Amino acid sequence: MRKWGFVWSVAVAGVRLESSLDQIVARCQHFGTCGGCQLQDVAYSAQLEGKRVALAGLLADVGVSAVAEIAVESADPWGYRNRIRLRVESVGGKLRLGYSRASSNEFVAITECPIAAPLLWQAASAMLRLAGAVPLLARWLAMTSEVELFALPNESKLQLQFFLRDAAAAKRDGHHLAAVCERIQSVVPQLVGAGAELDPDLNRSARRSWDGAAWGAAGLQYRVGDRAYWVPRGAFFQINRFLVERLVERVTVGRAGALAWDLFAGVGLFTQALAETFAQLVAVEVADPAVASLTVLARKMPRLDAVHATTLDFLRAQKLQRERPDLIVLDPPRAGIGVEAAEILAGLRVTEIVYVSCDPTTLARDLAVLARSYRVVQVTLFDLFPQTSHIETVVQLRPNSGQTA
Repeated sequence: MRKWGFVWSVAVAGVRLESSLDQIVARCQHFGTCGGCQLQDVAYSAQLEGKRVALAGLLADVGVSAVAEIAVESADPWGYRNRIRLRVESVGGKLRLGYSRASSNEFVAITECPIAAPLLWQAASAMLRLAGAVPLLARWLAMTSEVELFALPNESKLQLQFFLRDAAAAKRDGHHLAAVCERIQSVVPQLVGAGAELDPDLNRSARRSWDGAAWGAAGLQYRVGDRAYWVPRGAFFQINRFLVERLVERVTVGRAGALAWDLFAGVGLFTQALAETFAQLVAVEVADPAVASLTVLARKMPRLDAVHATTLDFLRAQKLQRERPDLIVLDPPRAGIGVEAAEILAGLRVTEIVYVSCDPTTLARDLAVLARSYRVVQVTLFDLFPQTSHIETVVQLRPNSGQTA
């Protein structure tokens, strides 16, 4: 199987793609140094075509070549991110925010991020300016290794999460979070909530020494079309504020029946729509913040059963059950569903599977297993990450000819 990568004018999934007409001037002054974007110097239409060709090549490697055409969904390629996570470092005695240098862990200070919703960088830079005049905020940022900013799609509200690098300092000064946030809110009125926890890279004993702190709202009520989702601070949510509604439609519209499973359900991005059209829906999630949202949602929707478990554990428990769903929706992290889970699904042979993937390499691996029982009937490339080499894919599968659910 090909290793997936995107190096313009060299190869995309082993296919040579070169055209001087596609080369443009990168919009961001940090492009080429910052590791966040890889394709800003490639015309957007060429980015989309390169990704489509790369995805087609990977799928062909595992025998998925019967799909006549890969559909492509895209939107504004700038200002699309609703969430960014910035490193905090002292450079020349001054606090700076930034990312990691390409292919390294070296810090790169930035002064702009054009793929982020404008509010996110405006808030970040406002914090730095304010720290120059407010010693308390300067001390707080000095003990912060990273800060995460998450905004509503209309940029009306903002959440912050601080990751602190020093357990002793956190225990000493963690109670100052409220005062810190109130000062930030004085220059960023959209700020409605914040939290602080120790950096996950600290050893376990250090992380156990402080329970964290919180201020204001515990999350954001995020609207996608006519539905609202409670996204607790720290919970995963799709980052492209322009395309998420179309993603939900592609996965859920036109699908109905007696029973559906929503696996890797998160806060219920697909769950709400599916619960409206299926007599019974089981949503499975393991991450605590997201499970809390699903549990609240289940109280409002009698058709919904929220299960706190890993998808693999859930599937292992279902192997001997007779009841089979009409639909299974999968939305795993980059690691994919894994070979064992794919083998269980291959044995179930349900009426339809919709697989939402954020990594085409693990998708191809999983499809190679699922192909024992299913055929791919539709593939859609969602460009949720313009200017980068990342690909989001929605694949619809149905049982192979002669096999029934």
